[in-house]
Amino acid sequence: MNRAYVLRVVLALGIMVAAVALTWTKQPRLGLDLRGGTQIVLETKDSPTTAADAAATDRALEVLRRRVDALGVAEPTLVRSGSNRIIVELPGVQDPRQAADVLGRTAQLTFHPVLGVAAEAPPSPSPSPSPRNPKQEQVLPDESGQPLRLGPAVLTGEGVEDAAAQFDSQQGFGWFVTVDFKGPGQDAWAKVTGQAACAPPGDPRRRVAIVLDKEIISSPQVDPSVGCGVGIQGGSTQISGDFTQEEARELALLIRGGALPVPVEIVEQRTVGPSLGAAAIEASAKAAVIGIVLTTLFIVVVYRLLGLAAAVALACYGLISYAALLAFGATLTLPGLAGFVLAIGMAVDANVLVFERAREEYAAAAGKSLRHALTGGFRNALSAIGDSNITTLLAAGLLFFLASGPVRGFGVTLSIGVLASMLSALVITRVLAEAVVARRWVRARPHLTGMANLGRVRTWLTQHAPDLMRYGRRWLAVSAVAVVLAVSGIALRGVNLGVEFTGGRLIEYSTTRALDVEAARQAVAEAGFPRAVVQSSGDGDISVRAGSLSNEEANRIQEAIAEAGGGAQKVRDELIGPSLGEELRNKALIALGIALAVQLIYLAVRFRWTFGAAAVVAMAHDVLILTGVFAWLGKPVDGVFLAALLTVIGYSVNDSVVVFDRIRELWAARRRTPFRQVANTAILQTVPRTVNTGIGAVFILAALAVLGGESLTDFALALLIGITVGTYSSMFLAAPLAIELERYNSAPPPMPSRKKSQAALAGARASRASGAQV
Repeated sequence: MNRAYVLRVVLALGIMVAAVALTWTKQPRLGLDLRGGTQIVLETKDSPTTAADAAATDRALEVLRRRVDALGVAEPTLVRSGSNRIIVELPGVQDPRQAADVLGRTAQLTFHPVLGVAAEAPPSPSPSPSPRNPKQEQVLPDESGQPLRLGPAVLTGEGVEDAAAQFDSQQGFGWFVTVDFKGPGQDAWAKVTGQAACAPPGDPRRRVAIVLDKEIISSPQVDPSVGCGVGIQGGSTQISGDFTQEEARELALLIRGGALPVPVEIVEQRTVGPSLGAAAIEASAKAAVIGIVLTTLFIVVVYRLLGLAAAVALACYGLISYAALLAFGATLTLPGLAGFVLAIGMAVDANVLVFERAREEYAAAAGKSLRHALTGGFRNALSAIGDSNITTLLAAGLLFFLASGPVRGFGVTLSIGVLASMLSALVITRVLAEAVVARRWVRARPHLTGMANLGRVRTWLTQHAPDLMRYGRRWLAVSAVAVVLAVSGIALRGVNLGVEFTGGRLIEYSTTRALDVEAARQAVAEAGFPRAVVQSSGDGDISVRAGSLSNEEANRIQEAIAEAGGGAQKVRDELIGPSLGEELRNKALIALGIALAVQLIYLAVRFRWTFGAAAVVAMAHDVLILTGVFAWLGKPVDGVFLAALLTVIGYSVNDSVVVFDRIRELWAARRRTPFRQVANTAILQTVPRTVNTGIGAVFILAALAVLGGESLTDFALALLIGITVGTYSSMFLAAPLAIELERYNSAPPPMPSRKKSQAALAGARASRASGAQV
């Protein structure tokens, strides 16, 4: 037992112990789309006196935090995004109207001297001739309805440090409110109370009015003990009266909540019912179990004992990925959950690459031990594993930096999944596989390991050696026709951009009894919204989409749907402002453009510019075809689709990298062989890996497509199409295009790497004599 093996064992055990400990001690942080609730994105705007910069937004965030506390929401989350946006998550809040009213209130909290009683009450609804200007005299009714003349504001909410409701248990005065002032607010409070104290007791001028939202919320009289011209010193005061506990707390919250330093505008609002999130979690869990079981059976049949070791490592991978999500505090969203499930299916890819290489090593030298063949398999597969996973990480990184909301969460979970996949394959799988081949009874029966033969598919392809690249230009023509059909769908049918990219409001309802979509359209039209787009979802729910809907209008639509369907429950509610929709759409296009550029640069550096250009064209081909298919089907192109699309980009490049890695290796060993022949041989050698990896992913995606809800089904459908097209393009577009480009490339073939190239060549020769085994 060498030192390297011992270190790998210790590392594997340490990782698993840490993963189990994290899983046991920490709870996952679920996004609102999984646990239900409301998310509101607010954008601060410049006011005449204050710029909506990061500092002003931070002050607004603190005010909003106090207002959210007044709602009594459990575990709310408020964070600043960028310099002028605030993301508010309210778990369990299903009616966004109350939250929007509280969060969007922008009136100033002001303190005014009372000049006397007005002759008559102010007209309604305007409480004074000039209620918007706190610098002028105004008339407002006090708590009892008596009209008071108020002087200009002497203090705003920015001067309030804190306010709290307290109970006087010693003197028996009951509940009262303490108010603490800060900075210049202390002097302003002393001045206004000192002026009020000069009026005789009982005179209205001895009162100070506290105004919020053009309403006097309190107008206490200055205590007789306060001296004229002296006022209340020390920066703290008490407001007493016949307060109940609830009244005292409400007044304290209103004062403490204060006013926003700058106006805010709701640019995004999402509400998800808890039943939808629970259904998504249940569907994803079932899909994960079914997919893992099928994938395990498949790799055990193909790779026998090594496949069993990979299956155990796959289970460890799932645990490591989940523990990593907990360790980083990542929020698990619906796209992220789907990405996590998908990554389980794709995690088998690195194992397949290693095992296929190990088969080649064992076939290259029949006398070589199983351990040496396995070591060579890990060594020779390392470059393909590294390059393919780095390209996927590049796509995931773009999602994190350029996208937002759930799609950004998908980028986090995908990145964690890729890193955990490499860790489980290169450390845990290796430890388990080396432990298997070290057994004496296994060495005596090498066929049990799955390494003794190259496999039926590889053997048949090598023996018959079909010249696929002989028809390279025909494959390019087929790809061109497919692109034309896809672009035709985009041009003729148009892309059904989701609310995220166009702006507007989308509300989905679940009705008590089945409701025909035509009846739903009629009900919505009769409610006063004939232009609203009414559709039936895959689960029988009714969705209503309009350019703009207020909360009151949305309530009217829900009442109309409820009347037609015998009752209706809101399942999902998404509101995206037009400016935000345009921004998200632009970010999506930028993400795609940068993805193509970054992939091209990386592949050109790692391989040749011809390989990089061919891989990027294949990526663009896959993107166009997937978008075209969704255009022909009328499927929504939204944030979930964007996550699937960028995943397809990663998968497409992954496949192309594996093919080009083998081409580079063989070409280095056969520098005088025509490039077309080298490319053809490389494709034939990588077909088993491509097929086996694709089947592992298809098991997971098929389960998601069958068991998932509408959004998960569209996600799985996009990836099924993408994997199919990506597998085709890596062999029948990227490789033929590289052949054509190499005609114009004068650079010499790559320099040989003797160990890898000799193993591949010997493996190809040995496969001709190998038996037909799985």
